[in-house]
Amino acid sequence: MKTILKVKFFANLRNITGVKEIEMEGVENVGMLLEKLVEIYGKAFREAVFDDGRIRKFYKILHNGRDIDFEQGLETKLKSDDVIAIFPPAGGG
Repeated sequence: MKTILKVKFFANLRNITGVKEIEMEGVENVGMLLEKLVEIYGKAFREAVFDDGRIRKFYKILHNGRDIDFEQGLETKLKSDDVIAIFPPAGGG
């Protein structure tokens, strides 16, 4: 059975992707999900989210409302009906 989950984008990631959320299937963990998102949205997405192959400082990725840093990071397992939210750092001034 394929894993179908929802990915929500916030702030500048909405501008890059052109959507607030998408459904994804066939990804086993958060790292694989991010790889697929780079394939779909290209260089702009990769440069926004990654710095030298690591998730940029202050980015938050939530798995069903819980920070993946408190789970298994990029190895956090995904299952159907999970919700991933990707938050860039807050800006302002």
